[in-house]
Amino acid sequence: MLTELRIRNFAIIDALTLPLAPGFNVLTGETGAGKSIIVGALGFLLGERGTADLIRTGSEKASVEGIFDASGDGELVALLDARGVDVDDPTTIVLRREIVSSGRTRAWINSATTTAAVLAEVGRALVSLHGQHEAQTLLDEESQRAILDAFGSATAVAARVRAAHEDVLAIAREVQSLIARKADAERRADYLRHLVSEIDEAHIKPGEDVTLEEEARRLEHAEELKSLAAGLAGILEGEEGAVLESLAQMQRSLASIQRIDASLTRLQELYDGAFYSLQELARELDEYERAVDLDPSRLAEVQRRRDLIYRLTKKYGPSLDAVSETLRVARSELDLVDSGSLDLRQLEQRHGNAQQALASAAAELTALRRDAAARLATEVDAVLPELGMPDGRLDVNMRTRAEIGAVGAEDIELRVALNRGHESRPLARVASGGELSRVMLALKTILARLDRVPTLVFDEVDAGIGGKIGLQVGDTMRRVAKHHQVLAITHLPQIAARAHHHIVVEKGARGGITSADTRVVEGNERIVEVARLLGGDPESELSLAHARELLSAAAHEIESVDPAPKSARKFAKKR
Repeated sequence: MLTELRIRNFAIIDALTLPLAPGFNVLTGETGAGKSIIVGALGFLLGERGTADLIRTGSEKASVEGIFDASGDGELVALLDARGVDVDDPTTIVLRREIVSSGRTRAWINSATTTAAVLAEVGRALVSLHGQHEAQTLLDEESQRAILDAFGSATAVAARVRAAHEDVLAIAREVQSLIARKADAERRADYLRHLVSEIDEAHIKPGEDVTLEEEARRLEHAEELKSLAAGLAGILEGEEGAVLESLAQMQRSLASIQRIDASLTRLQELYDGAFYSLQELARELDEYERAVDLDPSRLAEVQRRRDLIYRLTKKYGPSLDAVSETLRVARSELDLVDSGSLDLRQLEQRHGNAQQALASAAAELTALRRDAAARLATEVDAVLPELGMPDGRLDVNMRTRAEIGAVGAEDIELRVALNRGHESRPLARVASGGELSRVMLALKTILARLDRVPTLVFDEVDAGIGGKIGLQVGDTMRRVAKHHQVLAITHLPQIAARAHHHIVVEKGARGGITSADTRVVEGNERIVEVARLLGGDPESELSLAHARELLSAAAHEIESVDPAPKSARKFAKKR
């Protein structure tokens, strides 16, 4: 849950800390005090688009920070880990986002920088924000389908349908690819057979072009190589004054030196190494000179082979490896001509099996949705009168699709009729912002046990209602707060009286610039605030008595039916 929201230099806010408690929190204040700005700041933190206009006059940047108690939320920790966010303390998650005067934004999770997309994803797992604009998510077909599937315990089956549909598409793509490749191979069959025959007949070997190049060079320069080798061998030992003969003379002088100075044995070792190495060199040169082959016929054969390889590489690839690959691909295409029909029949059988699996899963999903649609409509219809819509009616329209898709065999559309005698219509066409928020509240009341998002924020959910209906809306929020932390921005004393935790937003001035601040009210301060919400003079005894009566009646009714969570009372006392 959200324990604290810190806002700096955002719109008219200089520095504001909003403390929140478990259970049902309300935020009240004069019109224009900054309640909607607080909601806007929370939306910005959760990933909504921000512009430099959000920055308070005279400031260089604005920032919003939310501190969340994530105790026991293993799924959230797993989400953060999957997104590469280190979590040293899994009980506390801190989200922070700022915007500078250039319009550039930055985001952090637990002091580590992150992207706005990851921040928004994590934010959606922590807070569900429903206001005059945010409740528009209820108009989204995907959201409506998700609501019905969650209510009908059909989420797992819906996932199976998506997976089965992807299997069908994947196999269909394989079928189309095989058909196209087989048809292309059949058109090119004569050319492919010629290609395979030509390359096969060449019997090329890996690296053959390199070895032929080296052999051709030797054959072309055979006479020169023989002459050079013979000349070098002669220098070493075959001519008068040859190197080895001179070295033999050196041996006599070296022996004389050692007879005089026996410590110079190292010189003899060096001499022996040099003499034997030159002797070996002379032998190698002699063998090489005899081995060089003056063979014009072999040269002609090598040149013909090189010409053949050159033609193959010009036609089928820049190298012998490329030619070999061309051969492999051509053989594979020819195999399609011979075996493609069998492969195609096997794929089509797989495709049929996958379609049957999809149809079966979709039928199971449809049955769950039909049952859930009837039950959801009945339960929401029972709640709508308590939210100021006595003639309200919810219909879940399931339109059969032309073919089964990733979402199943039907499209889901939530429709409502809010007035007697009117046909139900899509939410977008019949609901005002306040009505839409109350429809969302009705759904949240029903889905409270299923919704995993810990914090729900309702802005202006009380638009267009009052009196007893206000009390009923407050009681409904109180029931939702048994399973979630709830924050409501309200102008109604009936709703404010039902809260566990009451925060007031006040407008003031800092440094000659308008600003907003918050304070938690309890006891007499809360009585005065409720008196102000009642519309009378908050200092008159009549207004104060009315406020006391409202709070007392609300407290008596709440404590007898739905006592505030102890954690909420403890948290409020701490603050």
